[in-house]
Amino acid sequence: MKIYIMTDLEGISGVDSIDMIPEANDGYQKAVAYLCDDINAAVEGAIRGGATEVVVRDGHGSGHNFDRNQLDPRAVRDDTKEYAGMLDDSYSGVLVIGAHAMAGTKNAFLDHTQSSVTWHNYYINGVRCGELAQYASVAGHHNVPVLFVSGDEAACQEARTFFTGVEAVAVKNAVGRNQAVCYDRNECLEKIRDGVQRSLSLIGKIKPYQPLLPMEIRVEFNRADYCDTAVETKPYLERLDARTVRKITNSRREILL
Repeated sequence: MKIYIMTDLEGISGVDSIDMIPEANDGYQKAVAYLCDDINAAVEGAIRGGATEVVVRDGHGSGHNFDRNQLDPRAVRDDTKEYAGMLDDSYSGVLVIGAHAMAGTKNAFLDHTQSSVTWHNYYINGVRCGELAQYASVAGHHNVPVLFVSGDEAACQEARTFFTGVEAVAVKNAVGRNQAVCYDRNECLEKIRDGVQRSLSLIGKIKPYQPLLPMEIRVEFNRADYCDTAVETKPYLERLDARTVRKITNSRREILL
């Protein structure tokens, strides 16, 4: 049984401030260590649940946030550059570790979708969604369901809204956008291990996230000049107004502009 783990940094246990996210800041190294702890808990849970192979992808920023010496050696790192990574139909399920909520979510820690600077709202077939739905759509292209999500309370609620029956573990609660109150890390790691182990029992019961085809992908930018740049560099986009573009695609993998 092959399990794929997609990671982010904002929803990791112990990460409680925006100041821990930029690589140049002192708190970043602590955030990276916490990231590996959460991943390792998920790897352990997956193996306890019957996984024979676990592949992990660094989905945050530049994609070099892992302390490779700290990662569980039983996990295989996916260092491919494509957004979808190594994920294909040979996998039984996807786990998302460290998720954050979509842009515009109230009481969410560091809510954003792709870019907190340029993107305002993102839609698939008219439904406003975020990075959780984006990657779930890629997984759904391969008929692979999202089994488990960890992150802040808002991210977990978003996961339950989009993926009926998903196992979700909240590790913190937002206080405004840029701060959070983190729950006890040892308890969080235990809950991630146990939750992942339980989630593998959902295989064959939980449905993949599969938006209807063809999909309309629509992005509202924060400013008109960001929209200018998008249509100049990607002429296949249709401009709908000063700040909005769209594209139509017949592939659930093509969730980005």
